[in-house]
Amino acid sequence: MLSRVERGLASPSVETLERIATAMGVSISRFFTQRAERVDFLHVPAGHGIPVDSLAAATGGRYELLGHLLSGDLSVAPSLVQIDASDETPAALTHQGLKFIYVLSGKARYRYGPRHVSLGAGDALLFDASAAHGVVRVDEAPMNYLCAVFSLRT
Repeated sequence: MLSRVERGLASPSVETLERIATAMGVSISRFFTQRAERVDFLHVPAGHGIPVDSLAAATGGRYELLGHLLSGDLSVAPSLVQIDASDETPAALTHQGLKFIYVLSGKARYRYGPRHVSLGAGDALLFDASAAHGVVRVDEAPMNYLCAVFSLRT
C-alpha cells in the first residue's frame, strides 16, 4: 500500500495515515503542514529581540526571543531572560527538548527536578527540559541569563 501511495496510485485513508505516522514517530498533522524554509543564518541587532509575554507571565521574568532557527528537524530558540528579586517565583516549567543556560549576571537558586543549584555569573546548565525546572529564588538581582532551547520538530 505504501509504495502505491508514494507513486500516486492510491490515496491513503486517515487510519492508514495514523499507522504510518505512528510507525514514523510523528503526529499525523505532520502530513498536512508545510515545512518552514530552512534558515541557516539569523542576525538580531541589539535591542531588537521579541518580548515573549506568555513566558514572562509563566515565569515572572522578562523574556526576549533573540531568534528562532529551523534547520531540518532541529529547532533552536535562544532568548535573553531577566528576573528581578521582586518578580514572583514561577511555577516549574516542563517542555520538550534540551535547554542551555548561561548566567550573565546576578545570583539565583535554580531547580531541576529534585535538585537545586546556586547559579552566578559565568555558570552554565545543560539539561533535558522534560523535567520540572526554573528559578526558585533570586539572591542577587537582577538575574540575567542567556537561554537556548533545542528541540526536534514533530
